[in-house]
Amino acid sequence: MRALTWQGKRDVSVETVMDPVLREPTDVIIEVTSTAICGSDLHLYEVLGPFMDKGDILGHEPMGVVVEAGAESGRAVGDRVVVPFGIACGRCWMCTRGLTSQCETTQVREHGSGAALFGYSRLYGSVPGGQAELLRVPHADFGAVEVGTELPDHRYLFLSDVIPTAWQAVDYAGVGLGDTVAVYGLGPIGQMAARIAAHLGARVYGIDPVPERREMAARHHARVFDTDDDTHEAIREDTAGRGPDAVIDAVGMEAHGSPLAQAAHQAVSLLPDAIGRKMMEAGGVDRLSALHSAIDLVRRGGTVSVTGVYGGEASPLPMLTLFDKQIQLRMGQCNVHRWIDELLPLVEDPTDPLGTDDLVTHRLPLSAAPDAYESFQKKTDGCIKVVLDPAS
Repeated sequence: MRALTWQGKRDVSVETVMDPVLREPTDVIIEVTSTAICGSDLHLYEVLGPFMDKGDILGHEPMGVVVEAGAESGRAVGDRVVVPFGIACGRCWMCTRGLTSQCETTQVREHGSGAALFGYSRLYGSVPGGQAELLRVPHADFGAVEVGTELPDHRYLFLSDVIPTAWQAVDYAGVGLGDTVAVYGLGPIGQMAARIAAHLGARVYGIDPVPERREMAARHHARVFDTDDDTHEAIREDTAGRGPDAVIDAVGMEAHGSPLAQAAHQAVSLLPDAIGRKMMEAGGVDRLSALHSAIDLVRRGGTVSVTGVYGGEASPLPMLTLFDKQIQLRMGQCNVHRWIDELLPLVEDPTDPLGTDDLVTHRLPLSAAPDAYESFQKKTDGCIKVVLDPAS
């Protein structure tokens, strides 16, 4: 089969690789009909190279049709399924409490990590990802979510990551009817978080330096701002001088405006992988400008919800400010399955309340993936969300 593989820092290519095979009776093999590029894929493209191996298959936002089914998979050939990015058994202590991102069956204990993820480095199990023509889905009896056959792929595809991740971010922010929330970063997750918050009745402020991202968010009821010096003051003025009830950090470790951390990332990327892994596991730092901005902006007694991915073990936080402002801080990898039952009716609603018809900016063949990664990282050509078609 053809698959997108990691070859080095900022170097991915489509190669011919071995087809996946069933290994366990709960496995299925799907023919991937749509697979998306996620903002967190850019961490592999740029920052997390020491944990990658040449030839790793990328991608964790796939859906498709079952072409082989294990005897205990609960799925049949021909089923249309979407595959959440986290691999979970559905039966362990963590899974039965809704914490599927901490599944005790698939935890990557070697690195002290939670549940294994598709296409996401040694840190999360080096499981082949979904930017490929075929994908093996472990624990498919729980992890392959069967969906309808009438709606286009993009109505269901984002149940793999974007919509549940954004939904959890808003839930963790604790906002609803009449509340105010600012969303830092209007990439795919930030776009959907802003829409979900508005859907739940909150007043939403979206903050991003890219005009096309601000324009998209504005189409879905967000009041949008650039990342300039006047933004926080303008939002405070609109919230009786206090700041919003919650701020969602949908940026994570790739934030701009942290030159020292950026230099550290660049230095680590030049080291031999074994040394780079040890440095990142023990003393890595993140670019924290978005998180620090969220802490500054949120009102006293408010909540900061972090959904952008961070990876540093030595990242400094302004503890005095957090304590003095009595800020609640919630974060974590998304427990996708916990939210599926709430979200399926929304993505299937003919009125499309979350605007899934207005998120994809680029639909491309798998062969175009290397250029798409570059465009997505550099935010050129109005690139906000890329969906790849492996069959094209």
